[in-house]
Amino acid sequence: MDIIFGRNRKEQLEPVRAKVTGKIPAWLQGTLLRNGPGMHTVGESRYNHWFDGLALLHSFTIRDGEIYYRSKYLRSDTYNANIEANRIVVSEFGTMAYPDPCKNIFSKAFTYLSHTIPDFTDNCLINIMKCGEDFYATSETNYIRKINPQTLETLEKVDYRKYVAVNLATSHPHYDEAGNVLNMGTSIVEKGKTKYVIFKIPATVPEGKKQQKSPWKHTEVFCSIPSRSLLSPSYYHSFGVTENYVIFLEQPFRLDILKMATAYIRRMSWASCLAFHREEKTYIHIIDQRTRQPVQTKFYTDAMVVFHHVNAYEEDGCIVFDVIAYEDNSLYQLFYLANLNQDFKENSRLTSVPTLRRFAVPLHADKNAEVGSNLIKLASTTATALKEEDGQVYCQPEFLYEGLELPRVNYAHNGKRYRYVFAAGVQWSPIPTKIIKYDILTKSSLKWREDDCWPAEPLFVPAPGAKDEDDGVILSAIVSTDPQKPPFLLILDAKSFTELARASVDVDMHMDLHGLFIADMDGDAKKQAASEEQRDRASDCHRAPPT
Repeated sequence: MDIIFGRNRKEQLEPVRAKVTGKIPAWLQGTLLRNGPGMHTVGESRYNHWFDGLALLHSFTIRDGEIYYRSKYLRSDTYNANIEANRIVVSEFGTMAYPDPCKNIFSKAFTYLSHTIPDFTDNCLINIMKCGEDFYATSETNYIRKINPQTLETLEKVDYRKYVAVNLATSHPHYDEAGNVLNMGTSIVEKGKTKYVIFKIPATVPEGKKQQKSPWKHTEVFCSIPSRSLLSPSYYHSFGVTENYVIFLEQPFRLDILKMATAYIRRMSWASCLAFHREEKTYIHIIDQRTRQPVQTKFYTDAMVVFHHVNAYEEDGCIVFDVIAYEDNSLYQLFYLANLNQDFKENSRLTSVPTLRRFAVPLHADKNAEVGSNLIKLASTTATALKEEDGQVYCQPEFLYEGLELPRVNYAHNGKRYRYVFAAGVQWSPIPTKIIKYDILTKSSLKWREDDCWPAEPLFVPAPGAKDEDDGVILSAIVSTDPQKPPFLLILDAKSFTELARASVDVDMHMDLHGLFIADMDGDAKKQAASEEQRDRASDCHRAPPT
């Protein structure tokens, strides 16, 4: 497994041309920008967890049927400090770093105190966020780093805390049609309260306020939800939105603040302060975007761990939302590097398989409904919401599909009724071995797989002028466990799931986590390219076969 996980990757600073087989759609022009851990050893020191590794950005630039690859480590303050010291000196979530042992006792005491509510790392290794015309590498701390999407150069550091009081924030924000960013973060014991903060970053500086040039200065708190526990807030990786509502799951996978405050002096990682409480409930918070207030009805479901929301929408007075859920937190545990050895496939098994679950929540519960009655009357799902005697509503999901992770949808359908989920296929092992297209309407699926290949998160790119939800392509960066097989960018027809092209690169490519596609053509140019491609296809169909 060291081939994939443990070995430090080399940067590819200059663009290298990929070897393309097949035919890339003429309209597909732009850059696939991805992020993930790439360095796990600094000098003689080694990170404990795969998710701790130093961020390595990489990109595939697609232009006129050619593809160029490049990669570069994020030059974060964390990266620079580690490289300068030639050892890990900045703590990550699963790895606690310690000061120079030669420091005197007073310096050590000050360092311990400063870690009570820690100043987290700026090693932004999880995703890429678009904010206006700018792009940022993100993680789950209060820091993000602006980057140049063409050169992968690291630019300024942004601290969320300057604009909104959060210590942690998700790496999966949402975007409205104007490009405004909606995100969530946790404010830890701020003025004696711990709360979940929904905040909005405008894509541009509002009219009449041009004297403040940065959109960040106009970040506004959208809504705050008090944590059910002052000292044990819920961990969450994403949240859901519809056109009018926000869905937040306060799950019993919680961070113990008292343990975190003493983790440094106890020589324990912050990850050790996370615990799953299977005997507790998962609370479903629904926030009305129009009033910016939570819906008053209390909804809950059984204990579960959700990393990724898939999508959500409104239907006949209900909110329907889909998530990838686990019965426990075994996924995180399996990615400790000590477990990623040659026996990984045999020994590292999830104790619960990730499952696509559909929940339905009634927005206007019938006060006269009988206790125990199902408040969901939708024909489109078997999910239930049972009224309880105290007025709370117990939600039970419909189980749609087993063995999915890293889900993506056609983002034009984000927050709206949709049909297709594109995801990496996993089973009892967390390692993806296939790419799956799941049809929610017909409950059928299409798959792509190839021996020795591990696909990354599949990203959907719509064709220009697309009318169907699945009219476009799927992009996925593929690494191989076979040293003789070079990594490649896979391009699938999203409708048929047949391979259109692949672009192989002779580089040291890493397994990444998340990213986005940046189109570099305007709509008219794309339509013209698509029109030319359709004419080519028609010409091929009418061309006489060779004799």
